[in-house]
Amino acid sequence: MLQNEYIYIFLLALPVVSFLYASVGHGGASGYLALMALFSFAPASMKPTALLLNLFVAGMSFFYYYKAGFFNKKLFIPFAITSIPFAFIGGTLEVNASLYKKTLAILLVFAILKMLNIFGKETNHIKHIKLWQGLIVGGTIGFFSGLIGIGGGIILSPVILLLHWGKMKEAAAVSALFIWVNSASGLMGQLSNGVRIEKESFLLVAIAVIGGLLGGYYGSKRFNNQYLKYILVFVLTLACAKLILT
Repeated sequence: MLQNEYIYIFLLALPVVSFLYASVGHGGASGYLALMALFSFAPASMKPTALLLNLFVAGMSFFYYYKAGFFNKKLFIPFAITSIPFAFIGGTLEVNASLYKKTLAILLVFAILKMLNIFGKETNHIKHIKLWQGLIVGGTIGFFSGLIGIGGGIILSPVILLLHWGKMKEAAAVSALFIWVNSASGLMGQLSNGVRIEKESFLLVAIAVIGGLLGGYYGSKRFNNQYLKYILVFVLTLACAKLILT
């Protein structure tokens, strides 16, 4: 997996991506998948690697947001009830490489819009989520999380803000744990289907953890570096274009 001519550039970019995603309560799978797509990683290794990275980075991010008092258990539970089993089901399914790339490209658009704050503005008029709403949203995002190899937070977070179910930091805290449980469930689904985690993936985890620790800490405070987000948007856009055109 690391036999790439430009692997050192990838390894330098990885902690930057994990830092930015962790700072907004995300595990970063869409960013990791974008990087791996740019560096022509095999789709078979991309999914389990991204989910493994998610477990560590989203876990650290959740710890900091939970410690800061932003986690809302009542908001999280309706999503988790259906997302966990559906993420497992999605993880057991194999996707055609071409369809996988196109679907990933569409999901990267969500990541780009989220980083640009195009949708999902914070409001003080918070609405209580209905159980059936959480079950539908959680199950749908959970399934695609396992299928594509993401945690789903990049979709859930904007939905929470769009529908006024929580504030920015609250959405980040809920999304972080949502990503963790979906990544764990999706990864178990893949492992049960014979997918193997390559040894090199754990080296990537060690590198991503550095950025994740810093991102989770500063994100749970008042950190907001718009310039770094623009760089990430540029990388995601390049990856999105490559996935569509190849």
